[in-house]
Parts: sequence; structure tokens; C-alpha cells
Amino acid sequence: MNPYVRDRINRKLDTLSDERLYQILDYVEFLESKYAEKSAPAANVFTRFAEGVEDKLRAGGVAVSTVSETMGFLNKAMGVLNGVAQTTMTVAGDVVNAAKTAADQVGAPPPAPSSTTTSPGTTLGTQPAPPVVPPIPPSAAA
Repeated sequence: MNPYVRDRINRKLDTLSDERLYQILDYVEFLESKYAEKSAPAANVFTRFAEGVEDKLRAGGVAVSTVSETMGFLNKAMGVLNGVAQTTMTVAGDVVNAAKTAADQVGAPPPAPSSTTTSPGTTLGTQPAPPVVPPIPPSAAA
């Protein structure tokens, strides 16, 4: 969109009431349905939800001031939810990176066992654990 035309339209829109702005929105959506040369960018889930609520309120004959207040509240809530979604994505990315790092380390050779020297030439190492023998069931012992 031409930025000069956008600025000029915004200056004109700033002078109108919310009721007139909703009429203009309806007209713009009508023009879009008839003459759009390209499809509008897809809105995120929160935006589609808020616009659906707004459309239902307007269709129900709710006062424009009430719709405006409701949309202000929904916009604030959407901002919070978008922040939560971004944080969740960041945490999920961190978990994936940690999992990749752990997977890479599993494939690496194990670290050398630590040993303690007691006297010159004598080294204490770790003793292997004794083998685990499964218990014999009583019916097999007889």
C-alpha cells in the first residue's frame, strides 16, 4: 500500500466516531470481498477470536462504546496471551536444545573414571558391582 495514501486515510479516520469507523470497516470488508487483488495476510488465533467476538457484538446490536471497551480489554488480554505464547515457544526451544545436547553427549565416549592415589605407584579405583542374580522362585527350587 502506498504510504502516502495510508497516512491520508488515517488522518481522515482520526476525525470520525467509532460508529462511523465500524461503517467504514464494513465497507472496506465489502470492497475486499469484491475487488481484492491478493488475499489478506492470515491473522493469528487470538486476532481471529477477537474479531469474531467483535462481529458477534456488533451483529447483536450492542452499543458501539461497549464494543470498543470490550475490544480494548480483549486487545490487552491478547497482548498477555501473545507474551505467554512467545515465552512458551522460547522454553520449548530451550528444551529441544537441551535434549539435542544430551543426545549428543550420549553418543560421546564416557568420561575417564576418577582415581585417587594413596601412595606412589598405588591407585585406588572403583570396584565393579557384583553381578545381580535373580531370585529363584519357590516352585522351581523344589
